[in-house]
Amino acid sequence: MSRLPNLIVIGAMKCGTGSLHYYLGLHPEIKMSRPKELDFFIEERNWNETIDWYKSHFSGEARIYGESSPNYTRHPFFAGVPERMHKIVPGAKLIYILRDPFNRMISHYIHECSMGRESRTFSEALKERDDNLYVSASMYYMQLRQYLEYFPLSSILIVTLEELHLHRFPTLQKVFRFLNVDDSFHSQDFSNIRNESSYRRRKSPVGSILTRAVGKPVIEKLPIPLRRLLSIPFSRKVERPEFDEKLREELIEYFKDDINCLREVTGYKFEDWSL
Repeated sequence: MSRLPNLIVIGAMKCGTGSLHYYLGLHPEIKMSRPKELDFFIEERNWNETIDWYKSHFSGEARIYGESSPNYTRHPFFAGVPERMHKIVPGAKLIYILRDPFNRMISHYIHECSMGRESRTFSEALKERDDNLYVSASMYYMQLRQYLEYFPLSSILIVTLEELHLHRFPTLQKVFRFLNVDDSFHSQDFSNIRNESSYRRRKSPVGSILTRAVGKPVIEKLPIPLRRLLSIPFSRKVERPEFDEKLREELIEYFKDDINCLREVTGYKFEDWSL
């Protein structure tokens, strides 16, 4: 019997949503969607699909049914997501996984290069700050504020990629407690996957063609190691860009208010971040 989800991982992009989705799906009381990213609440993506289409991705016996779509926190490029979400699943619990904003922007830039959608240098891509593809997705409080208009803060759990990487089981226990499932559950597979962005970056225009030909849903059902293996024959290394000192200082100033508001609202100090 299909049903609506009661858990949505809302992002952020390049912050470990794939890993978290995988770990959550290992828990016997949790069923996560396949494919991972349904993008149902995005008008430009799948909002024209029916509710039955959305419900068809959640079935079986479980306490928690969830999906993970990082595009849900890409305002203003995909606007109106929290309002649509609240209309359909007002009681859902949300998880927002974050990462050092600078490292997230670097990984995002590399991703766009690998997909053949970015040809500018890193500095050129960050020259304009307002409504910038890379900057806006790292403005975590700005993104969170869109949801707080519709969901109480008590329904939103903040997790960081850094704590998931360094303290995996205690972090997952915190997630399990938030979801009211058995927090003593442990799997040896918790150590079998790393965040995809920590792997060697590769530029794969042919890999993008393969994805379009086969279909993203088919590709996403494959285990991550197999997906990575398939991309290697068509890949070449993408060099990791660096922030020059002037750009770093400008961005620290630009992000200052957003990060301070995020700290105040969440209670997190984010001491291991570069801001």
